[in-house]
Amino acid sequence: MKEFIFPCRDTVVHPGMTLPLYVDNPISIACIESAVPNGGRLVLAPQHSTAYPTDVADIYNYGTICNIAQVLHMPDGALNIVVQSTDVVKITDICVNNGVFSGDIECIPMMDDMSDEKTIILRDKIFATIQAMSLFRKFKVDKLRSVIQNYPLPAFVDSVIQSAEMDTDSAVNVLITPSWYEKMIILLEKVRVIYETAKVEDSINRRISTQMEQGRRDAILQEKMRAIQKEMGEDDEEADSVSMRKKIEQSPMPDEVKEKAISEWKRMRNMSPMSNEGGLIKTYLEELLAMPWGKSDSGDIDLNVARKILDAEHSGMRPIKERILEHIAVMKKTGSVKGSILCLVGAPGVGKTSLCKSIANALGRKYHRISLGGVSDEAHFRGHRKTYIGSQPGRIMDALKRAKSNNPVIVLDEIDKMGRDWRGDPESALLEVLDPEQNHAFRDHYLEVDFDLSNVMFIATANSLNMSGALKDRMEIIEIPGYSEDEKVQIAREHLIARAAADTGWDVAKINISDDAIRHVIRKYTAESGVRQLQRELTAILRRRLLENNGEDTPTEFTIQKIDELLSIQQSAGFSKRIGFGVGL
Repeated sequence: MKEFIFPCRDTVVHPGMTLPLYVDNPISIACIESAVPNGGRLVLAPQHSTAYPTDVADIYNYGTICNIAQVLHMPDGALNIVVQSTDVVKITDICVNNGVFSGDIECIPMMDDMSDEKTIILRDKIFATIQAMSLFRKFKVDKLRSVIQNYPLPAFVDSVIQSAEMDTDSAVNVLITPSWYEKMIILLEKVRVIYETAKVEDSINRRISTQMEQGRRDAILQEKMRAIQKEMGEDDEEADSVSMRKKIEQSPMPDEVKEKAISEWKRMRNMSPMSNEGGLIKTYLEELLAMPWGKSDSGDIDLNVARKILDAEHSGMRPIKERILEHIAVMKKTGSVKGSILCLVGAPGVGKTSLCKSIANALGRKYHRISLGGVSDEAHFRGHRKTYIGSQPGRIMDALKRAKSNNPVIVLDEIDKMGRDWRGDPESALLEVLDPEQNHAFRDHYLEVDFDLSNVMFIATANSLNMSGALKDRMEIIEIPGYSEDEKVQIAREHLIARAAADTGWDVAKINISDDAIRHVIRKYTAESGVRQLQRELTAILRRRLLENNGEDTPTEFTIQKIDELLSIQQSAGFSKRIGFGVGL
């Protein structure tokens, strides 16, 4: 004979228990009313899902047979019933009729070992584990202790399952286990897993809480320290912030730049002292204030002084110096550097870079050199945006900051050696810098404000004309040819001998070398357009002579024979430098 089945959501009832049930679903009420005339027997079967009413496939194949001890009809039609569970049963051939489930049952025999010593020991271990777990999770340990003292073992099992919030599958697995000892083993395993998990979660939560508390504690202490320093008149951070605000307001920077600086300063003030972004903004404002807004080298241009400086520092090069003086004359007349950008082109050693230094001295301006050899990144000129770690202004803005002037002479050295790759085209950024129609509002990626470069005098140097047409179109090319032999002798007499003496510690008055001896060095030991190799050979002669005299610079006449004697030792250690000879060809 089929027994009526009462599906239960999230409830697994063990045998030997008395429990009340509140029934308000019409289908469930019909099930109770059908079971009461049929001997009052009812099978409480758990279901997989929480949907109700359910279907046949959703009901577990195991349940608990119960006797309905009491039925109380409520005024609203609901039922309050009391059932007493007796045995665990296996359910088969489940069917449904008008929403009421029924099926065949088979009792599963249960070993009566509730009072065995091993079972009791396992029960106590389960309770001890839950009691230890109450340090990490909220468990009603007192209620569980009361169940142990006043109720049989099935009530303890049910309380553990509810307290540990075990899933229905685990609860059914405990239900169908044929002995109470084995039920205790399964429960202990489940409780131990929950305990270890809770311990790990508690450790993580404590670590997170400690870090948060430490951060909150540090912030509170920082605020208290600032309050104490403010009362004592020693609030350095507040003073620095106020001082920076005053510097911004007193700075001669344009209004739009000052507006951005004030906006960033307000953002910095509203940030926590522990914020990393606050430090980045402070660095940005310091860079902005370090720029030479409205600071110029205001020396008057004197063409006679400029001519004297160029003649004193460079021998020969008459056409080149005249073209430079023409450029300076236009600057004196117009009061600006707008016009042609000079590009000095010549072989290495002809004096391009030193000529640029002389121009800066002639104008009374700061000098800064930017080497472009191998540069292939556009950020080299435009800088990096503030969002990048380690960002900083580009070389143009850095040169102005170091010069502390908005009208220095900036030399773009080896402009023909620039590269180009996936990081960008630096030549495009340089075109804007060299264009007088655009460079009055040059925008650096880091500073993010416009800076007027129209007062800067840019001079480029190159070894060849291997440049793009757009770049050559921006500049006036001045080719510096190689020096003649007479010019080299004059340069050596006026500049190189004194420089070699300074490099080697000689008293220049003790050096006696004729023009013929200098010509001999030029003809036999150098083969270049410039004078760098001549400089090295003169230095080598003085070094060898110092070695011969035990480091003393005794007065010496450097004849042709003496020069050959000194330089032959150096050549024997290297290779022949005779013109027209090649080694290894």
